[in-house]
Formats: sequence, structure tokens, C-alpha cells
Amino acid sequence: MQKLTNKEEEIMHVLWKLEKAFVKEVMAEMADDAHYNTLSTIIRNLEEKGFVSHHAFGNTHQYFPVVSKEDYRKRFMNTAIDTYFNSSYKNMVSHFAKEEKISAAELREILAMIESKK
Repeated sequence: MQKLTNKEEEIMHVLWKLEKAFVKEVMAEMADDAHYNTLSTIIRNLEEKGFVSHHAFGNTHQYFPVVSKEDYRKRFMNTAIDTYFNSSYKNMVSHFAKEEKISAAELREILAMIESKK
């Protein structure tokens, strides 16, 4: 699975939300004023990368994701943890604790979830 650009990822979030959409529907959900042809090109690139497919309706295409948000999230998180935290979940959690992005109560909750699965 290839890495997505920020714009490709933004479009995938729209397609995951809508489940299927024509380019104009994607355009309506985008935060910026992307041009129709630009979006169409990016979506076709996503199709070439294997992230979306389409149903043809005459000359128009309705696109839908073929990679689930969960599968992409797992790959993205694994890559980030490998790249930025030396493949260590402990290093990742420690980083967020040091940055005060996670509280002691949340850490206890995570620990309880881990222990309940044993």
C-alpha cells in the first residue's frame, strides 16, 4: 500500500464518510475550493494506487473506497510508530505523556483494557 499525499488522504476521508460519491459530491465536502478537474485527477490517482474503484454511469463515475479506513489507520499507525518511535509503543505512549497529550487517568484506562484482555 502506497503512502498518500495530504490531499489524497483528505479525499479518502470524504469517500469513507460518504461511502460512494461522484466527483461533485466529493467537491462539496472539501474544505478548500479545489477545481473539479484537479479532484478528478487525484481520485483517478487513488484508483491507480488501489485505494478506490468506480461504477460507470455513462460518462460519469461514482467512486467508492476499496481500502477501509481501519486498514489504512493500522498501516499509518504502524508506519508512524516504526518511523518515529523505533517500533516501540512504549516510546509512543511516553512521548504523549511527556507532551501532556494523555492523562494519568487515560493511561490507567488503557492499562485496564490491556489487563482485561489477558
